[in-house]
Amino acid sequence: MNATISILAEIPEELHQTLKGYLESHPDWDQDRVFSAALSLFLLQNGEGDRRAARVYLDTLFQRSVG
Repeated sequence: MNATISILAEIPEELHQTLKGYLESHPDWDQDRVFSAALSLFLLQNGEGDRRAARVYLDTLFQRSVG
């Protein structure tokens, strides 16, 4: 992924708590990575089959943590 854009999104508190728990038990993932995976998968399933979304999805899934 070359360029990134920041988005501000409001989500239900229950979803936030679930995400927080997931991130605490999966240190390889962060909030940005989860949102990129979720959004790209949504676009793959509901969009026009854009290869860019597929590339972002696969890159996000197989991204290695730095550090």
